[in-house]
Amino acid sequence: MSYHHGDLREAILTAAARAIESDGVASLSLRALAREVGVSHTAPRHHFGTKRGVVTALAAQGYRMLTAAVGRAVEAGDFLEAGVAYTEFARTHPAHFSVMFRPDLVEEDDPELRAAVEGLAETLTGGVREFAASERFDRSVVGEPVGDVESLARAAWSIAHGFAVLARSGNFTLGGRSEADLARETLRHLRP
Repeated sequence: MSYHHGDLREAILTAAARAIESDGVASLSLRALAREVGVSHTAPRHHFGTKRGVVTALAAQGYRMLTAAVGRAVEAGDFLEAGVAYTEFARTHPAHFSVMFRPDLVEEDDPELRAAVEGLAETLTGGVREFAASERFDRSVVGEPVGDVESLARAAWSIAHGFAVLARSGNFTLGGRSEADLARETLRHLRP
């Protein structure tokens, strides 16, 4: 078999995301990915080395995609929508989300992954920093002085991430609302 179209690396990552969404990460197979994209069974190894390498690259891709989604809301100056973007990413990219926060599945020292994780952290912290400096931020809710922006960013990230995980696990009743609307209702508690 030979591969004659497009970007093989991207094709393998797309196939891996579909496979993980369908059958879970435990069932991911390099041979199956090779079959799906129409290449020799050794081709994925040339790009990723191992199954762990594929999962690491998928996680890094997910971090970059999530950073872009959250970054758009931060750039628009809407702290609440940054949290909603986070939860929507989890809903619309479940395979990526399922491997991104799993150090047991990835090569934590991979430079591409480290850069992607740091990019998300910088975007989240920058968004909180901008929000905390804005006139919309009610300092009386968190006290004076505002304190450690990184701590506030961790709190916001934890709440959005917790919502996303609980929603993915089917723990919320939507009651006719969209998941995004339920996220807005919940994450409003971050908008003092």
